[in-house]
Amino acid sequence: MFDSRVTVLVGHFGSGKTEIALNAAMDLASQGVPVTMADLDVVKPYFRTRSARALLTESGIDLLAPDGPHIHADLPIIVPQIRSHLRSSNRRLVVDVGGDDVGARVLGSLSDVVPRAETECLLVLNFRRPSTPDPDHAVDMVREIEAVGRLPVTGLISNTHLMDETTLEVVLDGLELSRETGDRLGIPVVATTVCEELADELGTMNVCPVIALRRIVMPPFEMAKQRTTGPLFAVN
Repeated sequence: MFDSRVTVLVGHFGSGKTEIALNAAMDLASQGVPVTMADLDVVKPYFRTRSARALLTESGIDLLAPDGPHIHADLPIIVPQIRSHLRSSNRRLVVDVGGDDVGARVLGSLSDVVPRAETECLLVLNFRRPSTPDPDHAVDMVREIEAVGRLPVTGLISNTHLMDETTLEVVLDGLELSRETGDRLGIPVVATTVCEELADELGTMNVCPVIALRRIVMPPFEMAKQRTTGPLFAVN
């Protein structure tokens, strides 16, 4: 997982794919791997890769995202740069794609230059979100994103959580539903995520490869609780 030259993360709004994309990029960078992140999220206003620009820069990660007066633009204005990276690059590319089939349309516009043999497309599932309450809705979502994004989903990441109220039971329930979704689609569940506090306990169960997530990007209503100087995000 995250071993391909290009990793594309897709999923519905609130699935958690931005946090996973950031964690994956930072983990690769910590291993000395040259990494570029591309923020293709034109859907959600609060959780975006570009919100962690300073942290990514400090980690040696290049970020392709609107900047300056266009930083909050809901426009795919960085598509030319991404096309160049997709065609050829000596850097790993992690792409955070906007939620559902609407956001995947930008990905579809790049399908002619996506190197299929060097690309993994991972769909993030959170079964505690209204858009994916059960495998039926998840299967429909996968098919919609594949049709519009013109890229087959190669793996599922189970990311069911309730923010600070997440328990191990919530995580395991989401994993079971993700596996049911994967069985129906013929797609493997490549990992399940969990907060760092629960990672060791889940890891000893050997149920699935585990990604221990650090929370990086926070919405404005939580940023207000943080310090007013320094970065507007937190790494826990």
